[in-house]
Amino acid sequence: MDINSITSVYFVGAGGIGMSALVRYFLAKGKKVAGYDRTPSALINKLTEEGAAVHFEENEALIPDKFRDKNETLVVYTPAAPASHRELVYFQNNGFKVMKRSQVLGLITASLRGLCVAGTHGKTTVSSMAAHILKQSTVDCNAFLGGILKNYDSNLMLSDHSDLTVIEADEYDRSFHFLTPYMAVITSADPDHLDIYGAPQAYRESFEKFTSLIRPGGALIMKKGIDITPDLQPDVRLYTYSATDETADFHAENIRIGNGDVFFDFVSPDIHMTDVQLGVPIKINIENGVAAMAVALLNGVTADEMREAMKSFAGAQRRFDFRMKNDRVVYIDDYAHHPQELQSSIQSVRELYKGRKVTGVFQPHLYSRTRDFAADFALVLSLLDRLILLDIYPAREEAIPGVSSEIIFDKVILKDKTLCKKEELMKILEKEDIDVLVTLGAGDIDRFVEPVWKMLNEKYL
Repeated sequence: MDINSITSVYFVGAGGIGMSALVRYFLAKGKKVAGYDRTPSALINKLTEEGAAVHFEENEALIPDKFRDKNETLVVYTPAAPASHRELVYFQNNGFKVMKRSQVLGLITASLRGLCVAGTHGKTTVSSMAAHILKQSTVDCNAFLGGILKNYDSNLMLSDHSDLTVIEADEYDRSFHFLTPYMAVITSADPDHLDIYGAPQAYRESFEKFTSLIRPGGALIMKKGIDITPDLQPDVRLYTYSATDETADFHAENIRIGNGDVFFDFVSPDIHMTDVQLGVPIKINIENGVAAMAVALLNGVTADEMREAMKSFAGAQRRFDFRMKNDRVVYIDDYAHHPQELQSSIQSVRELYKGRKVTGVFQPHLYSRTRDFAADFALVLSLLDRLILLDIYPAREEAIPGVSSEIIFDKVILKDKTLCKKEELMKILEKEDIDVLVTLGAGDIDRFVEPVWKMLNEKYL
């Protein structure tokens, strides 16, 4: 399909973080954009201000007339939308061109040099860092990201002269198989989405398939020790990276953490760069930073440009996002929703705030993930001093009999733990003596960030 020939784009699920980047892309290209989403949000409010028309009732009668010409309208849907969605069914039954978000992203970027970042976790931060470094350099880039970058208040970057395009490559539903990377990064391959893949081996095989899509002349930058075997085309270079393993092609040395700052030296096959300072000073970002800097270096960014960009990187919203930080109280919001991500997040809090009481509010995401990793979740959440556990956010799933937050809660060894419903959360937090608070999860727990921030301001400032 020729993307340039369409005049209108309709989105079923316009407010998703990946979908919204495409909404912004088509608005920037002068297309008419409308769509549906299940609930209002701050992001949808932004999209509306930028020119998109979004409604919240699943009703084909609400599709604007200008989007009813099947020859001029492209329909983009999220895999989270059920097959029975009334508007999606309308478009399918009336001969419209209907495509998944990942297919459209693949079409848009097919003629560009895609720098695609994949992984169970870390991909949003690495892709965001890489995009920021490139954007702040003379190299420049485009970017389709899975988080809203604080430096730009957007998840989309466009360039007038660079064809380099940073893409967060999503493994859910094998979406990243529609991409043809010029270079790729794989940050991790810990099994996830077993509702789709069935078994851990199938999940890993999906990443191996992804490596086979890298174009000849390109490169794969893979975290040292990942349990996958790359299947690379001829003339594709393979590099490894690590936070600390000196046998990796790209790694860190001379790491210094203290007084709220993190510094390290960046070592590559070609340069040794001293005193890199992290703009978001948490330990896991050393590893993320090494990967992002490897991408930037291989694409011509200078050492001085990298150093300045790493220091000025403010992070993505909901990725270890400091919402409040003073001598009395700290509040961090984080998207972590897989056991490995939770462990990295909680351990980072522990390292930054040794000796302080850490209260965590966690909302499990998906019944299937809760079922598959209940014991792992419980083990990691037991690292907190105080746990408040919410009900499961179902997202695209129907309830699974016998699966609830209780199967995590019962295994948590903390004595100081509470199981509560969302509507009870604010009343519970208002009575707490908060020292360090972290909200965790990928569901709609983000709706509490502003109310919690406001409550903490009123209570402690």
